Order: sequence, then C-alpha cells, then structure tokens
Amino acid sequence: MSLSPEELARHKRHIMLREIGGPGVQKLRAARVSIVGAGALGGPCAMYLAAAGVGQLELWDDDHVERSNLQRQIQFGENSLGKSKVEVMAARLTADHPSTHVLGRRKRWSKDDALSGDILVDATDNFPARYALNRVAHQSERPLVHGAAAGWSGQASVFASGYVADAPCYQCWVPETPPDAEACDEIGVVGPVTGMISTLMALEVIKLITGAGEPLIGRLALVDGLSTRQRSVVLRWDAACPICGTDRRI
Repeated sequence: MSLSPEELARHKRHIMLREIGGPGVQKLRAARVSIVGAGALGGPCAMYLAAAGVGQLELWDDDHVERSNLQRQIQFGENSLGKSKVEVMAARLTADHPSTHVLGRRKRWSKDDALSGDILVDATDNFPARYALNRVAHQSERPLVHGAAAGWSGQASVFASGYVADAPCYQCWVPETPPDAEACDEIGVVGPVTGMISTLMALEVIKLITGAGEPLIGRLALVDGLSTRQRSVVLRWDAACPICGTDRRI
C-alpha cells in the first residue's frame, strides 16, 4: 500500500521519525479505532488520530452540544449548540481529513453493541461504561486506552489483559465504583487538563498502532495541573479480579 504524493506531504513529519516512518504511516492508514465518548476526551483524541491518518474512526455518543461544553470541548463552537456531538464531529473530521473513514454512532454505547475497532478508547465519564468496556476489551483480546479527568488532575493508561501476560485490566485497579466518585459536572474540571489527557490517549493509540516506544500497559500516568507535575505508577494484575483473574488466555 503505497503513499500518494499528497499523503507523503501530509505525513512528512511522521515519516521523518525513525519510530514511525513510512511503514508506520501505512499501519495508521490500516488501523481501526473505536472511541466511546465524543466529549472533552474523545473529541480531541479523535482529532489527533484523524490528523495522524488513522484509516477508520468509530465514534459513540448520544449527547448534544451544550454551552457548558465549550469551555473544554474545543472541537465544538457556538454554531454547534443543540446539535449531535457525533454528527458534528463526523462532519468536521470528514471535511478536514477525507482519508479517514468516520463511523458516527449516535447512541449511548452498551455492552450489547459491537465495536469495530482493533483498539478501543474509553473516553466515558461513568463507571458502568468503563467496566463494560473493560470486559469487552479483555474478552475480545483488544487493548483499551483509558483516560479520565476531573478538577485539576487527570489520568491515562492502557489495559491489555486479554493478550499481554500479567497485564492488569481496569477492574484490577478499580475493583468497584468508589463510594465518593464524582463526575466533572459535579466538581468541575479545568479545560487544558482534559486536553492534556486526550492528547496522551491519542499518543498511546499511535504507539500501539505503530509499535513505537513503550505503551502505558501496566502503568498509570497521573497529571497534576496545579503543580504541573506528572508521574507514573505501576498497576498490578489481581489474581482475584472477576474479569481477568481466572480468564487468562496467555
């Protein structure tokens, strides 16, 4: 699968990187990614992946754009108010990056909905959806790129329990919904932190596709916006985990 002159010019900066190069750009062209959530995390993540030349993006969201979204969901503007997030995103990505095939799913994803991506991205804002995505990722042996942000902090990781030996799944780390769990619409969130996490998620997807670097498998990246510090902690596989504790295929 050769690159056209237009594609060579468009992806020149990636081709110059020895960790990506022409073969990596071709891997990006052949990749399929499913993003659940088209808000402050999923939207910018999708924009970076489309810009990188990912061949197919599947976007899931049933929400409409509200004015309170505009503080952090930079993919939308005043002219998007009241419109479907997925439809606005699909139209924008298709116009800006015509080589990316965008599948807009205007509904709230559930465990009964098939996901077409080879890589799954958790850009949701609630624990039931996170647990359901984690189960699907593990059972289908696909990587799950996770991100979350609230207040002044955020986190990102990659869960690969279905195909990497001793890799934890999301539920190894969070066995059950924390009793004090709060969504960003309850405690607020600073916009640039969601930008930092969404771009980190896109970076992890690109690394998984191209084989560049070391993905965040078994590690959690923590970002503190107030101190502008970032640290990484190791996540361990839990043999008692109800999802992957006894269901190890590797």
